[in-house]
Amino acid sequence: MDDVREKLRTYITHELIRDPGYTLKDDEEIITGGLIDSFALAELAVYIEGEFDVYIPDPDLTVAKMNTLNQIYDRVMRDLAL
Repeated sequence: MDDVREKLRTYITHELIRDPGYTLKDDEEIITGGLIDSFALAELAVYIEGEFDVYIPDPDLTVAKMNTLNQIYDRVMRDLAL
């Protein structure tokens, strides 16, 4: 499970924030905090589907539901647990 969280963290810091040295906290607000914009959620969804075979429908791709690493991780794990 920690592997999933770290893969997500690495993708977000390397590909979306574009700062591999950035220390992203689990509860840090990545969109409302200005680290990425809401359009990056689409890129994140494509990554999640390819990496974890988890499809996240558009109604779940919102700032309210995907603003922190914890929220993203929980959403991915919900489908992986099925």
